[in-house]
Amino acid sequence: MNPHTILLDSFQVVVKAADPAHIIPQYLHDLSQPSQGRIFVIGAGKASAAMALAVENHWPKHVELDGVVVTRYGHRLPTRRIKIIEAGHPIPDQNGMEAAELMLSKVKQLTKNDFLLCLFSGGGSSLLALPFESISLTDLRNVTQQLLRCGASIQEINTVRKHLSRIQGGRLAAACKASIRALIISDVTGDDPTHIASGPCAPDPTRFADALTVLDNYHLDVPPSIQRVLEAGNRQLLEETPKPGSAVFKHVQNIVVASARQSLLAAKAYFQQNHINGLIMGDTVTGEAREIAKAYAALVREIRLFPDALKPPIALLSGGETTVTLTGSGHGGRNAEFLLSLLIALDGMENVYALACDTDGIDGSEDNAGAWIAPDSLRRAKQLGLSAKSYLFNNDAYGFFEKLGNLVVTGPTCTNVNDYRVILIV
Repeated sequence: MNPHTILLDSFQVVVKAADPAHIIPQYLHDLSQPSQGRIFVIGAGKASAAMALAVENHWPKHVELDGVVVTRYGHRLPTRRIKIIEAGHPIPDQNGMEAAELMLSKVKQLTKNDFLLCLFSGGGSSLLALPFESISLTDLRNVTQQLLRCGASIQEINTVRKHLSRIQGGRLAAACKASIRALIISDVTGDDPTHIASGPCAPDPTRFADALTVLDNYHLDVPPSIQRVLEAGNRQLLEETPKPGSAVFKHVQNIVVASARQSLLAAKAYFQQNHINGLIMGDTVTGEAREIAKAYAALVREIRLFPDALKPPIALLSGGETTVTLTGSGHGGRNAEFLLSLLIALDGMENVYALACDTDGIDGSEDNAGAWIAPDSLRRAKQLGLSAKSYLFNNDAYGFFEKLGNLVVTGPTCTNVNDYRVILIV
C-alpha cells in the first residue's frame, strides 16, 4: 500500500471512530421506553443532524419522539421526527438565532415529569446564537469575526460568547425544569463540556470580567452594545452564568461520547495493523499552526538522523486545535496552514509524508477537509512556479495546495472531533 493511500485511509478510520451512528445508541436504552412525561430532543453542532438521525434509527416507532436541532448548511440529514434547521457557521446568522429561540421556548415548556435529550457537538457555539436582546445580529457577527481572526483560542472565544448569550454557558439548563441528558461529541482540547457548543447545559467557571479581559488582550474594537453588556455584567447588573456547584445542574448529565483521543487510538491501531508503529503525540495540541509545524519538523529531522529510539516506519499522530492569526488575504484553514509550514520546514526531506485534516470535512471556511504532502511536493511546487513561503505569508495555504493538486476533499462528514494530523516516516 502506498503512503498516500495509507494517510487517506487513516483519516477515514478516525472519522468512523466518531460516527454518531455507532456511538449514540448505547446511551438511549433507558430513555426509549414509554414514560409518563414527554421526551424532547434538541441539538446544535456540525454532528447534530447525524446524532439526531442515530436517535431516530434506534427509537421505538410506538414511543413518541419530537425535537429540533440546528446544524451547519450542507449538513442536513433525512430525519422524520426531529426537525433539522441549517444555519451559519462559523459566523452566526438569522436562521441560527431563530433556531435557538425556538429551542429555548420549547425547553421552557417542559415540566419536571418530562425529559430533555441534548445533542451537542463542535460548531454549536455559532449555530446556537441567541444574544441578549440589546445586541443585534450584526454586532454579534462583528465580534465573532474579530475573535476568529485575532488568534484567540476556542476557550477564549467561548468565554466571550457565553457572556453574550441567553442560552449558552449553562443558561439552557437553568431554563429547564425537566431532567437533562446531554450527549456531547467533543471538538475541544480537554473535552470539557463547558467549551463544547459553549456549554448550554454545563457549569461555566468564567465570568464577565474574563470576557472583557479577552477583548482587551487582543485589542478588539467591538460594537458599543457588546461592551455595554459585558461591563454591565461585570458590575453585577446582569446575572452571571451558572457556576460549578449550582443547584441548576442537579438534574443534568453531561456525557462526552466521542473525542479526539478515541479517534487517535483507532488510527494507531490501523497503522499497527499495517506494520507501522503509531505514536500519539497528544490530542490537546494548541498554538499557532505554522509554529507547531516547525516543532514537528524538528522532531522528524531527529528521527531521520537518529532512528535508534523511534525507528521508521512510524506514524506521528496528533489532535487538538491550532490557531491562525490572519495577516494576509488568502484562503485556507488551520490544517492547510500547518501543512504548508511543515512542507517548508522539511525542505524536501526524503521518505516523509503527512496529512492534516479537520474531522468535520471542512478546514476553516473552505470546501476541503485539509491537505497532504509527499517528499516531492516542494519540488513540484517550484516547477509550477509556486513560492511556498509567499503563500504562507499571505495565509493562502488553500490556494497553494489547490494548484499543487494536494487538497483532501471529503464533503461534510457529519461528525467533529477536531483536527487530525499524521506524519508518516517510512
